[in-house]
Amino acid sequence: MRMPSRRDLPPPPPPAHLREWLDESAVRADRARFLADLSRRTLGLGRLVLLWLTAAVFALGWTFVSTAVMTFESGEGVEYLFGAVFALMGLAVLVPAGRYFVRGARQERRVHRLLCAWAVEDRDPGADTGLRAPVRSLVWLVASLALGALGLWTAFTSAAGARPGTETVGQIAYFMGLGMILWITALLGLAKAATHYSWSLRARRPHPKRAQAVATTTPIHSRPAKSSLAGV
Repeated sequence: MRMPSRRDLPPPPPPAHLREWLDESAVRADRARFLADLSRRTLGLGRLVLLWLTAAVFALGWTFVSTAVMTFESGEGVEYLFGAVFALMGLAVLVPAGRYFVRGARQERRVHRLLCAWAVEDRDPGADTGLRAPVRSLVWLVASLALGALGLWTAFTSAAGARPGTETVGQIAYFMGLGMILWITALLGLAKAATHYSWSLRARRPHPKRAQAVATTTPIHSRPAKSSLAGV
C-alpha cells in the first residue's frame, strides 16, 4: 500500500482575498469533496491495515534482535556469529521501518492540517454530518482496544510468569517488547479515533460569520421585543 505524497493531497483553501473572485458553489463543492477525501485518508480502513502492517514489521525486527540476544546468552564460539547476523537483520528491518513511520507521521500532520483548514472554511453543519464516520470510528476504537488488551496481557504475563532458570532475559525481553509494540500501536489507533471525533464535532458547528449573517437577516417582527420595563 503506497503512502500518499504531497502531490496527491488536496490543495489548501483559497486565501480570503481570492474568495471574492471565485464561485461560492464551486468552492463549497470542492470543500465537500476534499473533506471526504481527507476523512478517508485519516480514518479509512486502509489506514488501519497500514498501521498494523507497520507494527508487524517492527515486531519482525524485534524478533530478530531478541533472537540475537538469546543466541548471545546461550551460545559460544560460532553461535556468536549467528547472533551477530540476527542483530544485523533486526537493524535492517527496524531502521527502514522507523524511517517509514516518521515519514507517515509527518504525512498525517499534513493531512490533519488540511482537514482542519477546510473544515473551518465556510462550515455547513448539514453537509458535514457524514464526516463523523461513526462506523469507521467504531472499527478503529474496537480494534485498537482489542489490540491494546492483547499487548498489555502479553507484556505483563511474560514478566509476572518468569521463573529463574526456566526463562532467559532474552525471552522475557522479547515478549515484553512485543507487547509494548502492540500496546503503542493500539494507543495510536485510539488517538486517531478520538482526534477525528473531536474534529468532526468542531466541523459541524455553524460558521460564526454565517450565524451572524442569519441573525442580521432575521425579520424584525420575528425577533423577541424588548420589555419596556427593562431597567426599571
